[in-house]
Amino acid sequence: MLGILSAGIAPGLALLCYFYLKDQFGVEPISLVIRTFLFGSLLVFPLMFIQYILETENIIHSSLGDAFFSTSLLEEFFKWFIVYYTAFLHFHFDEPYDGIVYGASVSLGFATMENIFYLIANGLEFAIGRALLPVSSHALFGVIMGYYLGKAKFSPNSKKKWLLLSLLVPFLLHGIYDYILISQTNWIYIMLPFMIFLWWLGLKKVKEAHSLSVQYAEMQKNLHSLE
Repeated sequence: MLGILSAGIAPGLALLCYFYLKDQFGVEPISLVIRTFLFGSLLVFPLMFIQYILETENIIHSSLGDAFFSTSLLEEFFKWFIVYYTAFLHFHFDEPYDGIVYGASVSLGFATMENIFYLIANGLEFAIGRALLPVSSHALFGVIMGYYLGKAKFSPNSKKKWLLLSLLVPFLLHGIYDYILISQTNWIYIMLPFMIFLWWLGLKKVKEAHSLSVQYAEMQKNLHSLE
């Protein structure tokens, strides 16, 4: 059991540390990062119940509906909800890159708890595959969500647009990911280029968020110099 717990937790914590330590403009309070991580992990339980009801009642009748509604929409909406009300409105969310940290934190909390349950049910031999696909994909969905939340926080004139994109883009990417897994026989041949694209997009958003934080820091510095 200790091996399963270690294998279940390690990938999520490693990725969270990576995105956390990439913050070059003031490290976020560890208590708030842990809180968002724990909220994300607790989110697994109500979503498992809702998804169980949808499955047993046979409410979703297609692979497309299963991928985009019972999985992607539910998971990304509630992760977005937690990030918005736990971190986005918090005063410590004070520069654009912070969205990356908190988006990744909630998503990796969810992915870590989900990973532990999967390894308990199916065995430790799936640990590497789970780390490379579900855990890393959840991290990247959270990064992309957080990037747009950072844009929304510091772009008051177009806040609604960026808030919409912060939910819509992860929802679409997550739905495509699950649809590939559910509906494709030789899914690995499609999943590999999709994951390469997802990593490219996620790291691109990390770089762009850093640039936005640099611009924001310079703007704040100039404002203070005028006072």
